[in-house]
Amino acid sequence: MIEFRKQNLSETFSVYFDIRMLKILLLGAIQGFPWVLIGSSLSLWLKEDGLDRSTIGWAGLIFGVYAFNYLWAPLIDRIHIPFLTKKIGHRRAWIVSMQIIILSSLVLWSMLKPSESLALVISVGLLIAIASATQDITVDALRIEQIGEQEGKSMAAGAAMVVVGWWTGYKLGGVISLFTADILENSGFQNYWQLTFLILGTLIILMNIGLMFVNEPINNDRGAIQKNNDNLISNKLGKGNIFSKSLAWISGTISGPIISFFKKNGFSIAIGILGFVFLFKIGEAFLGRMSIIFYKEIGFSKSDIAIYSKTLGWITTVIFTLLGGLFVIRSGVLKAMFLAGILMAGTNLLFSVLAWSGKSEVLFAVAVIFDDIAAAFATVAFVAFISLLVDRTYTATQYALLASIGTAGRTTLASSSGALVDWLHGDWGIFFIITAIMVIPSLIILYYIKDKLKISEK
Repeated sequence: MIEFRKQNLSETFSVYFDIRMLKILLLGAIQGFPWVLIGSSLSLWLKEDGLDRSTIGWAGLIFGVYAFNYLWAPLIDRIHIPFLTKKIGHRRAWIVSMQIIILSSLVLWSMLKPSESLALVISVGLLIAIASATQDITVDALRIEQIGEQEGKSMAAGAAMVVVGWWTGYKLGGVISLFTADILENSGFQNYWQLTFLILGTLIILMNIGLMFVNEPINNDRGAIQKNNDNLISNKLGKGNIFSKSLAWISGTISGPIISFFKKNGFSIAIGILGFVFLFKIGEAFLGRMSIIFYKEIGFSKSDIAIYSKTLGWITTVIFTLLGGLFVIRSGVLKAMFLAGILMAGTNLLFSVLAWSGKSEVLFAVAVIFDDIAAAFATVAFVAFISLLVDRTYTATQYALLASIGTAGRTTLASSSGALVDWLHGDWGIFFIITAIMVIPSLIILYYIKDKLKISEK
């Protein structure tokens, strides 16, 4: 049972001064940064190279790999990276390996032009997405393992800090990306995006240096329990042959985490949780996928977008993520989720007002601020919820399963966002109204299962 104990405000806020929160902040930044590359940077690169909205929207299918990273998450819980694992630890070895792949991909992007090599550009973007999705599995596991199983208050605070970190990596990475591209373009460089990607590569190197300061807890029990489960399966299959041992290892690796999740929650509640997770952020994803295209079409420059959407948005996100963490601790995760759902729907409607009013810096700022407030509350509640549900024996796998199902709704369905705008003949106002309505099914599911989750709101 998940419990949140009521505390006075100063006691609640003091948890953010735990040194572990700074390390979790860095882990969040490592997760958020790749989304700048395959999200806003790639979208704007394609737009400025002459590709249409539908093509840009469908290019977003590369995000779909985040929806399926749970398929190889069991392997990451168990397979060691040669040499690196012994030197820097199991979790950090996986993160560094994926960061090297992302850095290499940026170098390759710097040599390409979308209008001439679209398939290759998207393929490299897919490689970044795969490496990023794989990295997320072990970053989430390392983040959860920084905090003890019984530290509910610290886990909620950690959820807030990882969200702040994610948005720091995403927003500030976006600021650097957009300002750099704008400066290089105005300076007369034709390959300004290609040069920007090389500059962004230096941030990856800095993040890996910082990663070395994140301690990796040694968990001997995890390996022992996993091995014991393998032995139980092997005994049923018949001991003494390579086939039975191999089958036992595969069965324990893949089925163990899933069986544990359904056994812990019960079949109907587990299905309800999965349904809610899948649907909760679809509307936000539709808006997010097309937002930078919308800003560009109504007349905002890259610098305008950097200032309002990235810089202003980052400040707002940091403040309200921390406040959202306090709200989760004091009021409970379910109340936070219902509030976040209502806020997400309401803020999407602000973009409809902006669309029908035309270019307005005031409306732009208001819409961005309230959108980031909603996103902050929603993400903190979501991360705290699924972090507290995972079994520490299968940390990486179970968290990846829940997170990837949430991502599936946001990526696979939201890839049709560009086509939806085209189908609406460019009526952005109606588009944003539709995205507001999308949150309703998830809230209905949450209302249905809330009393059966046995979550204490104390």
